[in-house]
Order: sequence, then structure tokens, then C-alpha cells
Amino acid sequence: MAIPIPSRQLFIDGEWKEPSKKNRIPIINPSTDEIIGDIPAATAEDVEFAVAAARRALARNRGRDWASASGAYRAKYLRAIAAKITERKPELAKLEAIDCGKPLEEAAWDIDDVASCFEYYAGLAEGLDAKQKSPIALPMETFKCHVLREPIGVVGLITPWNYPLLMAAWKVAPALAAGCAAILKPSELASVTCLELADVCKEVGLPRGVLNILTGVGPEAGASLASHPHVDKVAFTGSSATGSKIMSSAAQLIKPVTLELGGKSPILVFEDVDLDKAAEWAAFGCFWTNGQICSATSRLLVHENIASLFIDKLVKWCKNIKISDPLEEGCRLGPVVSKGQYEKILKFISTAKSEGATVVCGGSRPKHLKRGYFVEPTIISDVEPSMQIWREEVFGPVLCVKTFSSEDEALELANDTQYGLGAAVISKDLERCERLSKALQAGIVWINCSQPCFCQAPWGGRKRSGFGRELGEWGLENYLNVKQVTEYISEEPWGWYQSPSKL
Repeated sequence: MAIPIPSRQLFIDGEWKEPSKKNRIPIINPSTDEIIGDIPAATAEDVEFAVAAARRALARNRGRDWASASGAYRAKYLRAIAAKITERKPELAKLEAIDCGKPLEEAAWDIDDVASCFEYYAGLAEGLDAKQKSPIALPMETFKCHVLREPIGVVGLITPWNYPLLMAAWKVAPALAAGCAAILKPSELASVTCLELADVCKEVGLPRGVLNILTGVGPEAGASLASHPHVDKVAFTGSSATGSKIMSSAAQLIKPVTLELGGKSPILVFEDVDLDKAAEWAAFGCFWTNGQICSATSRLLVHENIASLFIDKLVKWCKNIKISDPLEEGCRLGPVVSKGQYEKILKFISTAKSEGATVVCGGSRPKHLKRGYFVEPTIISDVEPSMQIWREEVFGPVLCVKTFSSEDEALELANDTQYGLGAAVISKDLERCERLSKALQAGIVWINCSQPCFCQAPWGGRKRSGFGRELGEWGLENYLNVKQVTEYISEEPWGWYQSPSKL
């Protein structure tokens, strides 16, 4: 049973605030194409209010403000947020499934990861206290040096719709742990659970202005946040096209950015594999999250000696995937997030066919689902590297297949892309896996699996997949400035110039 969508306002300075222009955006259930609620639409005026609130949070009662507080102090709030999210897991998982179409069991898994992320960064916040004034060994005994780690300041966090609350946690948790004040702008296509995060923060008593949450469309709320002169850093996850605009905007102010952008990740399957195991990982790597994941291993490179058998196995796995309303028990593939995304995916498939590729399975709406934005898990073969479907990110449940005859050919095909986020190697030859993990041009390499992600390990890409790393200690460093403090400790004068007293 679906649960009612809470009606929320913007969250600014610890309070619910009606948007300045009083506009709201409809929430459409992607399973039914029905309007089920709405969210507030922030504009530039609301960004101004949020930035002012965040700056006040970093200037309140000098020495006892959020930035100057101990990591242990901040950790208490992060742990309280984690506990409250765990307590509300059933409700949050259902809201996520209804809002973005994610299968309920997958959404519940994501909520567990959200709580774990806040817990993890609570620990790193406490660890910051021990790292303050870290001594640096110097070659001159007349000086001593230490390092301070200080929060960057006010940060703008812009997140996507495929993992609404989890992608928010990836940014909010380390930013707060570092002592920053944050303004979160989630995607207008899936903002419901992010507004519930605001409710959680209010319930646990997070100091006012430390986290502000503005829902709204990118050209109004997102663009204003990215270009604001009093926002000290922007972290963005989303499309490469939008990332380029954010980077350009930030460049005008010499503002640091972290960008986690698109991908067209390869999965390399060699002839020594267990066919069933490899086929399941190939399916999972592309169809997990309804195919809407930037790291999806959507380019399958399979050795020519096993290609026919492997594709047959893969088709069987795909036909066994339950496609349904995400709230149904056992659902493994729900709808894509919006009508626009649905139409874009079908156009990709149509273009692939017109260019000479073959749809092996899927390629359209499932026959048993008459409404909603459902696309069958789709496998496309006879693909050439020049084709659009091979080179561009589809962001849907579409897997392209190409064969190779040698390791060198597989590597060349895998690296021949503008993206560099993820890559997977499936082989029993661990020496081969090791070689390829070094040679693949990607920020993340999976061996004999695809898509596992842990908050302790760095996440990010290269080339047009962006730069910077989230998660792990690297995620915390995104929101810290490092300051060198050097002191002259000798009782003797420096003596470089002749003393005036001796003239």
C-alpha cells in the first residue's frame, strides 16, 4: 500500500519556509503516471535566504559555532541523524520507491546505506580532533610546524534522482562532519526523502542553518546556488552537460568543485568464466537501479569463443527479472523516473536499430504493464563502436554487446570512451584481472562483480566522468582546507640582516 506523500516547505535556518514565489512542482508516480503530491519550488531569492542562514551558522558565538566546534560535538548529531533514519526506514523506503520507481527492497537497502554513511562520517568527525595540529618534521630545528584542518565554509550540494537520499548523504554527511554549513538542492524529479531528511534534522535538534534544503528546478535554484559568490564550494552529481555548466560558473569565482558525472562503463567477460555467475553480474551491473546509475556497466565486451552461449544465458536471466510496481514483493525492475527519461531511452533503442544493431531481447514496454514508465531489460548486439548506443549514456536498462578476440583488443575497446567512471573484469585468471585493473582508464574497477559500493572506499571518475573523490576519507577531505602554521622557536635572532643596533 502506498503511503501519503508529506506536504513540506523549503527548509531554511532550521525552519519550514514557503518559497518566495509560492510555486510548487507536481510529484508524479512513475509507476502510474499520476500526480501524487507536490514539492516547493525554490528560486534565486530562496537561495539568498539559505546562504545567509548557512553563513550565520558558521559565525554564531565565535568559538562555539558549527565550524569551530569539536568533531566529537558534530558526531553526536550525525549519529542522531543515523539513528532516526534507521527508525524511519520502512516509511523512507516506501517514499523513495514511490517517488523514483526504485524497487522497494532496493530502496530499503539504500536507506540502510544512508544511516551507515552518517555513522561512518561521525567516526571521521571524531578523528579530526586527534588530527588537529598534526606536527610536520622539518629539516631546521629553529622552526616547528603543524597543520590545521578547517572547514571550507558554506557548500552547495546538488544531487540526482536515481539515489535521492543516498546521494544526499554522500555529500551532507562529510560536509557536516568537516564543520561546513550546507545547502542541499536535490533533483526536482525525486526530492521527497530529502525533505524528510530536513524533518529528521529538525527532530534531532541540528543547529539552525547548518543544513538547508531547497527543492526546485536546476535553472532557477541549482544555477543560483552554483554561481552564488558566498558559496565556497559546489559538489555536484549528475549529467556531464550540467556539470560543465557548473564548472564554468564556479570558474568565474575560482571556486572549487567536485563533479561526479556520466559514464559508459565496460564489463569484460573472458572465456574462462562460469557462464551463469558472469551472466548474473552482467545483468546486475546494467539493470540494477532500473538501469539508472552513472556507473552502470552498460557496454558488455565478451570473448568471441563464448559469445553465443553467454548471450543465451544472459537473455534467460533478463526474462526472469520481475518487472512490476516497485512496491510489489520481489520486484527487481521498476519504472524509469519520468516520461521524458522513458521517451529518451526508447529513442536510443530506435536509433540503434536504424543504425543496424539488433535488439536481442526487450526494447519496449512490458506487455503486462499498461501504464507507467516501464522499459524491459534490453540487450542489443551487432553494435559498432561508432554507434550512438555504444558511445552515449542511455541511463536506462539497456545493455550493448560487442565481442573481442584478445585481451589487448578488449582493453582498447574498453578505454575507447569519453567517460572513465567504472569498469568490471570477469575472469578466473587473477593475474589478468590485476593487469587490467591497472590498465583500465576508470576511477573504479570491479573484479568478478559489478556495482558494489562501500562508504569506506573512494568513489569518482576521470575524463568526462568528472574529478574529485567522494566517500571514505577522501570524501571528508573534499570539505576541508589544510592550513600550515609554522613557528620560529629559537631564542637567537634570525640574523639575515645586520642589526641596526650594531651600526
